[in-house]
Amino acid sequence: MTPPAGPPPADGPLMPGVSPCRPSFHRGPLFDPSEGRIEFETRLMRHLRRLRSRRNRPDPLTSPDMVKALSESAEIEPMDYIRFSAKDEERIKRRVRRIPELRKAASGLEHLKRDDRERLEVLKDGARLIRIPGEHRADEIAAALHEDMPWMAPATELVWHAMRRSVREGAPGLTIPPLQLTGPPGIGKSYFGRRLAALLAAPTTVIEATGENASFGVVGSQRGWGGSHPGRLIETILQSRIANPVMIVDEVEKAGNAVSMKGHAFGLAEGLLPLLEPLTARRWSCPYYQVKFDMSWVIWVLTSNDCRLLPEPLLSRCPPIRLRPLTLAELTGFVRREGARRALSETAIEAICEVLAHPSLQRHHPSLRIAARMLQRASDLEQGPILH
Repeated sequence: MTPPAGPPPADGPLMPGVSPCRPSFHRGPLFDPSEGRIEFETRLMRHLRRLRSRRNRPDPLTSPDMVKALSESAEIEPMDYIRFSAKDEERIKRRVRRIPELRKAASGLEHLKRDDRERLEVLKDGARLIRIPGEHRADEIAAALHEDMPWMAPATELVWHAMRRSVREGAPGLTIPPLQLTGPPGIGKSYFGRRLAALLAAPTTVIEATGENASFGVVGSQRGWGGSHPGRLIETILQSRIANPVMIVDEVEKAGNAVSMKGHAFGLAEGLLPLLEPLTARRWSCPYYQVKFDMSWVIWVLTSNDCRLLPEPLLSRCPPIRLRPLTLAELTGFVRREGARRALSETAIEAICEVLAHPSLQRHHPSLRIAARMLQRASDLEQGPILH
C-alpha cells in the first residue's frame, strides 16, 4: 500500500483541526446553570411586551406623542412602556417557578447529584470533532504512517480510505471504523494507534485489557457496585471535550470477567459491543451517569495476539486485520528513523542495529519493544550527565 505523496498546497501543509461544528453529544438538552429567577422573569416579560406591542398599535396606555417620541428613539422601544396587571405578573411568576422543574425533566439529569450534573454541563454546547481538512492531508497522514510502519500496511490502508471518505462525504468530523489489529507480539500494534492519534492531534487513552477485570474500566460501573465510577471513555471526552478521541484497548482477548452476587458476568468484550456498532453507539447509555450519549464518533483501536479467543459478536463488528511479523530490514529501518528523531549519534544507532542483527537474537524474534528499550537506553546514556 503506497499512498500518493503529491505536492503540498501552495499555502503549506494542511493540519488536522477541530471542527467549529459542535454536534450534540448528550442525547438531551443541557441548560445554562447560571440562569435564575430574575433572568426567567425578564425574558417572559420581554416576550409578553413584544406580543402585545404587535397586537395594539398604537398602545392605548400611551399618548400618540409618546409613541412618536419612542419610535424616534434608538435606545427605547415602545413595547418597553407596556404595563402589566397584577394578574399578568402572577402568571409570569407561576411559570418561572415551573421552569427549573421542566428543564430538569427535559435534560434527563434530574436523577444525578449536583456534582455529577455540573460535570456533564460542560457538554451543554456539544462536543468538538477532530476533522481532516482535505484529501491531500489524508494522503499525508497515511504516507507518514506507512513510512514509519510499512508492515502495518493493511491497517494503514483502511485508515487512509476512511479519512478520504470522511472528506468526500462532507462529514463534520473524522470517522474511522473500529480497528482490530491481530498479530504476533512486539510488532507495534498499540504504537500504531498512538502514532495515528499523534498525527490526528486527537486525545488518546490506552487501556491495558490485562489489567481490566471487566468492562468497568472502559465503560464505567453502575451505581450500587462497590466503588462505582464513570469509565475512561466518558472521562476522556469530558476532559478533552472532543467526541472522537482515539481509544486503544491493548490485548483485548486477555481481559477477564467480573461476576456479580447474582451470577451476572460483565466482560470487556460484551461491554464494547454496543460501542462498536454505529446504530447503538449513537444512543449509548452510560452505566454510571445513566444518561444517553452519542459515541458513534469514537475511534477504536483494539489489539490482540490471537483473535480466535474473542467472541463471534465482537469479531463481526470489528473484523480482525491480520498482521505479519517484522523483518530485520524493517526493524533496523525503524531504529534508524526513531534514532534520528531522538537526535542519537550515528555510532549509537548502528550499534543497536548490529545487536538486533546478531544471530543469537534472531532466534528469539527481536521485536519493536526490544528495539524501543535499546533506543531509550542509548538516549539516556548520550544525554545523561558526564560522570567524573
